[in-house]
Amino acid sequence: MFPAPFRVVLDACVLFPFTVRDTLLRAAAADFFQLYWSEEILEETRRNLVATGTTTEEQAERLVSTMKKAFPDAMVSGYEPFVPAMKNDEKDRHVAAAALKAAAQVVVTSNLKDFRELPDGIEAQSPDQFLCNLFDLAPDEFVRLLLAQCAALKKPSLSFDELLAGMAKVVPNFAQPCASMSASSMLSDGWYVSRWQQPGQVATMAHRSRGGVYALWLWQRADRRRARRERS
Repeated sequence: MFPAPFRVVLDACVLFPFTVRDTLLRAAAADFFQLYWSEEILEETRRNLVATGTTTEEQAERLVSTMKKAFPDAMVSGYEPFVPAMKNDEKDRHVAAAALKAAAQVVVTSNLKDFRELPDGIEAQSPDQFLCNLFDLAPDEFVRLLLAQCAALKKPSLSFDELLAGMAKVVPNFAQPCASMSASSMLSDGWYVSRWQQPGQVATMAHRSRGGVYALWLWQRADRRRARRERS
């Protein structure tokens, strides 16, 4: 699919839950949207992961480093002069300012009440609403993205249904239409078997990419290279 023209800032709170984070980053890597964040947002993510005991300090630092490397163009800087003019909750004004600087149309956050007043042209969406909107753009492609996410999970491994059941606790409106699309039908249509189970399959690339943060992007890049070689 063609790169999405709209720009999106992800708040730290949606980068905290593992499964939702993984889905959002995969969607960005697959060009469903243009991803943006700031050093402050990533530092808040790192701090919260450690403070809650979700990860160790070392694991959190490695995760943030991997995210930066996977999305080198996502970093927003120079937004600080806009912070005093923001009218949303004071502790989250840096997020709104980063969105303004990035010319973003959406801030994805679980704390909608803290983003009631935003500059014109920017709206806050919950991760549930945002993922539903992305799913509506290309349902089949998004289910395939989730199948790749399943393939990357090793400890523990999860089935497609188990992945959606877990997501339903955080993003229920998104999980419901995904569940209605039968994973078995996706597997039987020949696309998944012929293109995802060949040597260099997504599961292998996801394993090599430290948790699959940009596994789908790696697969797409390899697929494009194969196509160019075939044309030549």
